[in-house]
Amino acid sequence: MNTFRQHSKTRSRAVLVAGGAGFLGSTLCERLIADGERVICLDNMQTGTTGNLAALAREPRFSLVEQDVCDPVPRSLEVDAVFNLACAASPPRYQADPVHTMMTCVMGTHHLLDHCAAHGARFVQASTSEVYGDPREHPQREDYWGHVNPIGPRACYDEGKRAAETLCFDYRRGKGGGGAVDVRVARIFNTYGPRMRPDDGRIVSNLICQALADQPLTIYGTGEQTRSFCYVDDMIEGLVRLMRVDPAPDGPVNLGNPGEFTILELAEMVLDLVETTSRVAHEPLPTDDPQRRRPDVSRAETHLGWRPTTPLSAGLPPTIDWFAGLVQHRRADRRAPVAEASALHGVA
Repeated sequence: MNTFRQHSKTRSRAVLVAGGAGFLGSTLCERLIADGERVICLDNMQTGTTGNLAALAREPRFSLVEQDVCDPVPRSLEVDAVFNLACAASPPRYQADPVHTMMTCVMGTHHLLDHCAAHGARFVQASTSEVYGDPREHPQREDYWGHVNPIGPRACYDEGKRAAETLCFDYRRGKGGGGAVDVRVARIFNTYGPRMRPDDGRIVSNLICQALADQPLTIYGTGEQTRSFCYVDDMIEGLVRLMRVDPAPDGPVNLGNPGEFTILELAEMVLDLVETTSRVAHEPLPTDDPQRRRPDVSRAETHLGWRPTTPLSAGLPPTIDWFAGLVQHRRADRRAPVAEASALHGVA
């Protein structure tokens, strides 16, 4: 029986967040702590930082385990729920070590699902809109199977996440060897906000950092390709609702903002908001770069009562402020001070 809601009144639920030191993961950890949960962050620090967790350094209900999800999770970690956000999500990061990216998606998800089966824990998989590839259907619905190049430079991430979804639903059907797991899968569309890394390599961080540095804004191809941008707080709300809803949706759920913008429109918004001498510069389009991307979020509305509330015009200013603060303080490394970092280690 799933024990997510049937915990003892004398203790908080124990929630493991894999990839919890990253952009999305650290924001999720803070939300869960604010909601009264006990949080275990598991991260190998490939793209996460202890600086992202500084606000939780002295929180007694928070602990950090530095470990790669490609290794089995210690069985002693008793958990009621697991969020799997472990995997580099920006193309430069996941293409730098494509084999590790694929293993993180497949072996990491396998280990976490095994852990959930052993503890009767609920599981949320952070999948991605990249499972749709360069879509031939627009907007993208969850019943669309996608158009993915399985041997291209992006395949380690695209196909890795598709394989992870397969594992999730096999475990949900009780085919994992340890009993059925209560699985929920979120297909996350482009998300932005404070705590993105300046070297993230995704379009929002690239354009903002270039504008702040008075450098040319790099637009790949014509700039007419489209994306949909979801502010981080809206995304976290969607993930939390997906974990807590009963019963679980019977398939993946798109989480993203259905507002659709061309890359040129995004660049123009950044130029309007940043005092800069930058101008647009065009570069060749990367291999397998999707031309159109917009989620159909009707399933999220139906099952979760969720729809994003932050328009791009409202989410960009605090994101720009975040990057401007990094520039102002010249923070080459966002790791927390040693005294704070040491407080984060160990398992509660």
